[in-house]
Amino acid sequence: MTTSDAAGQNPIGQNPADDLTDLDFTETDERKVALVPTLRDLVVISLISVPIQLIATELNVLDIVIGLVVLYGMCVVGLLLTKYVPLRLPSVAWISLVAVVLTLPMLPWADAIFPLVEGIDFLALAVPPLAYAGFAISKLEIDVLKRSGWKILLVAIMVFLGTYVGSAVIAEITLRMTGGV
Repeated sequence: MTTSDAAGQNPIGQNPADDLTDLDFTETDERKVALVPTLRDLVVISLISVPIQLIATELNVLDIVIGLVVLYGMCVVGLLLTKYVPLRLPSVAWISLVAVVLTLPMLPWADAIFPLVEGIDFLALAVPPLAYAGFAISKLEIDVLKRSGWKILLVAIMVFLGTYVGSAVIAEITLRMTGGV
């Protein structure tokens, strides 16, 4: 026990390194996101995605570009809805909603839109944003990691393990129910 603990300055069981009160966790409103830089970044990601799609799919360059332009258009509409519709949903929700509505099979325009994007490998589309996210670790995340120490590593391992085991269990149950095993 330290002298500060004995003097009552440190609550029982709380490590001073766990105090995150001086970090800035201000909430950001997605309506304040600047559209032009965001749309520019989406163009860059789309351009980076062309060679990745060439590797991941059997599509030609023209089909890839058309598919990415359609997806880009869906993102533009979703971002505009995020900015101007009074219902506060995250941009990813608006973009997903736009994409779902545009490709629902019972709607008349789905027959025109779905073939343009069906060949795009969406897992390959995740490569550029995930790479950027890896590079974009900010000082805030590093400060939280330093203050959390070994505990954050333990939590991360448990989350990864739980996700893996949970996915394996769901896959096993699904395969047994459908006769795939």
